[in-house]
Amino acid sequence: MATSDSRPTSSLEDAAGSSWADAPFFAETVTLLRSVRDHDFDTLAELCDDDFGIVDLDQSGANVMVRTRQDWENWFQRLFGEMAAAAATTDSEILNYDALAGSDLGFSVLEFRQSLQVGEHTGFFDCVATIVWKQTPEGWKEARWHVSLLSADVPDALVT
Repeated sequence: MATSDSRPTSSLEDAAGSSWADAPFFAETVTLLRSVRDHDFDTLAELCDDDFGIVDLDQSGANVMVRTRQDWENWFQRLFGEMAAAAATTDSEILNYDALAGSDLGFSVLEFRQSLQVGEHTGFFDCVATIVWKQTPEGWKEARWHVSLLSADVPDALVT
């Protein structure tokens, strides 16, 4: 099991040097967050099977239930398109990370702060995500993502 650490991993750029770097699924988790930050649909899609759907957050912090792979693809294509059209940027700061890995299944708990910047307005979302991982012939893949919003600081201009 990974140990808790109070030192955040800022902007994912120093993730390789974090105390969680050797924890199960940490590299994959960083790839997930970077893919969202970079609006990199292909990398995200390759790492996620999401057999049981996902629970995600929209730009205002509201929950979104995505049940099927087609809905998953539609959700991220639309989200990334809307963010690109608005010249929006996101980033994530890992606040805490724990994980357990079995031979073919594992899970991780990720606490993170996501920022969303649109023009001069920036919103912050403190979240916790539970991720179920499965071993495939291609390596570990996300089988389920469930995020909960713990707190948010969102300017009125970003609330949809």
